[in-house]
Amino acid sequence: MSRQKWFKPLLIILGLIIVALFLTALISGPLGNLFGSTGFSWLKGAKPTIDISPQEIFNIMGWPITNTMIAAWLTIVVLVTLAYFATRRLKSVPSGLQAVFEFVIDSLLKFCQSIAGEEKGRRFLPLIATIFLFIIMNAWLSLVPGFYSITVTRNGGEAIQLLRDANVDINFALALAIVSFIAIEYFSFKAHGVAHYLTDFLNAGEFIANVRKLIRGDFSSAIKGLTLGVVYIFIGILEFVSKIIRIASFTFRLFGNMLAGEILILITIFLVPWIFSLPFYGLELLVGFIQALVFGSLTLVFLTIGVSGHEDEKVTD
Repeated sequence: MSRQKWFKPLLIILGLIIVALFLTALISGPLGNLFGSTGFSWLKGAKPTIDISPQEIFNIMGWPITNTMIAAWLTIVVLVTLAYFATRRLKSVPSGLQAVFEFVIDSLLKFCQSIAGEEKGRRFLPLIATIFLFIIMNAWLSLVPGFYSITVTRNGGEAIQLLRDANVDINFALALAIVSFIAIEYFSFKAHGVAHYLTDFLNAGEFIANVRKLIRGDFSSAIKGLTLGVVYIFIGILEFVSKIIRIASFTFRLFGNMLAGEILILITIFLVPWIFSLPFYGLELLVGFIQALVFGSLTLVFLTIGVSGHEDEKVTD
């Protein structure tokens, strides 16, 4: 009974605090400023500027160093530092940072093995773990308060952001997609050799064999075989095109989703500044995790298909 006496007033007080915070945030934003100065300008968020292209901070021998590139370097430093401290003093019973790292790597290993099998899962783990950790750390570092607030002044006196999430740079997303593409093709090539690999794109054997039949005068079977041979050649062309399109698909999926999240955060902070942008930060934590998982998962699936499919062909032959 005593608990009920203080529980209801506590809910009312918390409700009033939330309403007060919301009204303060709303008044300090652009909607409140429509009715004149409100005296809460110190709470007002910066007016969002949506710029897809990264900004150059400086250059080395004509090579531009952008804010997204610096953010990617920062991500590498953070990951290497965390890995160093997690593995500096390994214990048989892990605790602290070592326990966290072991949990993450073990979870990724089980995920890889659930899709690719035990042996190939271990083989693909270093690539998939690197992609996953790099993307998610890029996304989560950009949510650290003050990440976008650090600015530098260029020669023209223009203040620009020193750091920007590398995931919203289409060049970074494209580079990551190309790395994924090369890894998939490398493992596929290594699994079944030159002959089987090239037949995916240059499957002209059926067509050539039936051309020979046509030259020998076996017209009836040659015509049917030529039709099938043309179909095989066309399938090979489609296979090649699909692999190239895969690069674009990987690129724009990561770039588009992360850019949309950045725009959402900027607009939210501007419209309703202060504490009410925090739920959207939580949403972006989830989006960063999902995008890292999706990119890694698709790479893993295509790796498994590329290797297993041709190994199956060898068994069948």
